[in-house]
Order: sequence, then structure tokens, then C-alpha cells
Amino acid sequence: MRIVRKVLFHLLILTALLTTTASAAAKVHVIAFGKWTAVQWFPGGTEDKPLTLKIRALFVDGRVKEYVLGPPHEVTDRLFVVRRMFRVNDSLPEDSAPRWQWQRGGWLLVDRVTGRVAPINLPEFDAYYSGASWYRDYVAYCGVADDGKKMYAMVAQLSRRKPVLKKELSNAGVAEDAAPDSACPVPSWQRSPVRVSFELAAGARQTFAIRGHVVDLVNDAEEDEEGSK
Repeated sequence: MRIVRKVLFHLLILTALLTTTASAAAKVHVIAFGKWTAVQWFPGGTEDKPLTLKIRALFVDGRVKEYVLGPPHEVTDRLFVVRRMFRVNDSLPEDSAPRWQWQRGGWLLVDRVTGRVAPINLPEFDAYYSGASWYRDYVAYCGVADDGKKMYAMVAQLSRRKPVLKKELSNAGVAEDAAPDSACPVPSWQRSPVRVSFELAAGARQTFAIRGHVVDLVNDAEEDEEGSK
């Protein structure tokens, strides 16, 4: 009789654990955006020419997880990416109170199923100078070297740590007083076949064909041939 009771007791415990695990796994996370709010952004750290940006809160299960700007890019029906906005304390040691300023950040990857929000590591991406263009799980942008003296054509993929494309575009660098997103015009995408184009100085451009993890430079003759088909 004691053995039967022990078996029943352990079965009840196991059933309770399985029920709890199943409930946790089936939990539905609610991802939502708040209302748009206008904030002042001081690009380049100067306070004489503020820009007005519209931002909104990103809610996960009713709690503010991050603040974001711009439209999200849907990668799949489960994942999307969005640009981050955050506040930084700009006060000096002698200041009596914090001086909060809004700053643009990088990109976030949001998972609707797990509710996870994670930063995306984009090599050479500069939050001030780089303008990004998304297509599927690829993002194209002009990267800037740490010393600001070189600019690169960059294509990154969410599933890879290393960039799919990194090619030097210029060694002239960017000016300290340059405007936001001025490393180069935002790259443009083309589908079937998948290609991305970067504009260079004097109206020139370079186009790259992307085949999985392989990138090929497309010359003008190939572009003309494709266009005539």
C-alpha cells in the first residue's frame, strides 16, 4: 500500500511539473508600441541646432522595454527590427542635477514569441553618420572606421557575426560638422536577383549581387545587360 501511495505521489508531482512547464512554454507575450512623442535631439553634441524627432515606447507585456524611432522592418512574421532611442546623462561633476539628453542608438531585434529584445551588432555602424536600409534579414549601410578616416560599403546579415560585405569606399573620412546620416546616401536594394547599390562621389555608384553569403561586384555592362532583358 505504501508503495502505491508513493507512486501516486510522484505521479502527481510529475503531472504538476509538466503542467507548469507547458503553461510557461505557452505564455503569450504582447508586443506593442506607445503613442508618438516629439523630443529634442542635439546631433554632434552641440546645443545650438536641435532637431525634433518623433519617438515612441516599445512595450513588452505592458512594460516599457525601450524607446524607438522610425518604422519597424518586418524580417519574418515573428521577428522585426527597429531603431533604438535612449537618454544619456550629460551633466558634469559640478552640476547639481542630471541633464538628460536623447541620443540615437543602434538597431534592436524583437522576437514576438519570446518577448526578447536584443541589440544588433552591426560592424562599423556609426549611430550618427550611418543610414541603414533593410531587405529581408540583410541591412546595408555606409560604415565609418573608428578614427573616422575611412568609409566602407557594408552589408550585414542577422544570422552572421561577420559582415557579408565590407569594401572601402573612401579614405577621405567624414567631417566633424557633417550632417547626420551623411556618410553616404542610404543604399538601395533590388530583388530577383538580390542586389544593393551604394552611391559614391560625383554621382558614381557600385552595385553588389548577393547570393547567400557570397557577394559579387556588378559592373556597368552587367547592369545594362540585365536591364535589357
